[in-house]
Amino acid sequence: MTDVSLADALDPLVLALDIGSTATRGGLHDAAGRRVHGRQHKVPHAFTVAPDGTSVIDPDQVTAEVGQVIDAVTGDPRLGTRIAGVALDTFAASLIAVDAAGRALTPCITYADSRSAGAVAALRESLDEYAVQQRTGTRLHTSYHAPRLRWLATSQPDVVAAAAHWWSLGEYIWHRLIGQPLAGTSTVAWTGLLDRRTGTFDAELLAAADLDPARLTPPSDEPVPAASRPALARAVWFPPITDGYASNIGSGALDATVLTAATATSGALRVLLDGPADPLPSGLWNYRVDAGRTLLGGAINDVGRAVSWAQSTLRLSPTLDAVLTAPPDAATPLVLPYLTGERAPGWAGSARAAFGGVSAATDADALFRGIIEGVAVTYARVADELHPAAPQVAEVAAAGRVSNDQPAWLQILADVLGRPVTHVTRRRSTQHGTALLALDTLAPGVAREPRTTGATYEPRPAHAAYYADRRARFAELYDTLVNPARP
Repeated sequence: MTDVSLADALDPLVLALDIGSTATRGGLHDAAGRRVHGRQHKVPHAFTVAPDGTSVIDPDQVTAEVGQVIDAVTGDPRLGTRIAGVALDTFAASLIAVDAAGRALTPCITYADSRSAGAVAALRESLDEYAVQQRTGTRLHTSYHAPRLRWLATSQPDVVAAAAHWWSLGEYIWHRLIGQPLAGTSTVAWTGLLDRRTGTFDAELLAAADLDPARLTPPSDEPVPAASRPALARAVWFPPITDGYASNIGSGALDATVLTAATATSGALRVLLDGPADPLPSGLWNYRVDAGRTLLGGAINDVGRAVSWAQSTLRLSPTLDAVLTAPPDAATPLVLPYLTGERAPGWAGSARAAFGGVSAATDADALFRGIIEGVAVTYARVADELHPAAPQVAEVAAAGRVSNDQPAWLQILADVLGRPVTHVTRRRSTQHGTALLALDTLAPGVAREPRTTGATYEPRPAHAAYYADRRARFAELYDTLVNPARP
């Protein structure tokens, strides 16, 4: 997919912002969904992490980054007032305690923060987790609000007492920029508190978290006008959505026939459904994303994060293609790649990485290959649960940084999944999806440019037995070391 010049861009224009785990990005898209050349900007950042499970980022820092991106993208005086909308996606499942004046009382707690593991265990003792999941579409896990609020009530009671609101990162940023803490349906669903059928907050979980629903922003997907920079004088601002929802749209996974394999810092397998999945498999989530649709799938904390950890920690070969394209080797270490805990399908937030079968003959490249195979197996474990709930899937579409930077890994993924995997080559597919969702409102009659794809990787029968054995050994090691509580 090629960029379009500002002069040739088709109005209305949309400013799409994407806050991910490693950067804040933004850029202009025209009514056909094409990126406007030269009108893109990125500000890198990183989570602050600690061995106790801490994973946070400063919300004021990210707000400043968003301001920098907006200024950089809208600084061309030739734009005039052509921008008709501003849309934002963020990494999902964030939480900030905010006082009555809208000031942050805590850092932004990210999806990868696992300090509430003890509260998860306590809630599993007092609630019927299966019933909770069937109502909200989410298990009890450290990524969600109820355990986090229980943990904060014990660890930081003064903060809880002072909190007037509990906002996501997107709400906080919008409040700072336009004075309105808007939250899209998907953002609210990723709190783990929203009923996936009715779109209302779940009373039992609110009670378990001792949470007044008035402290939460109700979901809305309607844009609002707001005063801002001159270039945005005519723009409406869309309630922030989650990156997972945006990624599916940006990858071209618009219905129940396309399963997206997201391969960014974190990853997921997701499919968009009309209505809720019923019943919902215990290892998956099913988030309400608008008034009629839900997103079914499972998230994986460590994908690009596992690759980056290996690249920064191990003495890897300069070029990794040979490692990824080599035939399977039984001497490859067996790796559980849980650097920041597990989400789907076991939901063990306190799980940590484990390396098995490491010998004195194991080198850094072999460890890397083991990590990549372990990541592929985590996708396959999610796919096993997803298939009965979405049997109409005809295509697996892989998108994201890891697939773009290391496309050879998609052959391993296809071999482990046992089905073809198509590489969606467009970069910044999440930001693109955010723009497309806004354009559904702003330019519903304009044809969008089709997605661009690269190779389709077919599973190799000669390697099926190796990966079947690897999956069985992975499951055995998982059950021995992780052994999560199950409903």
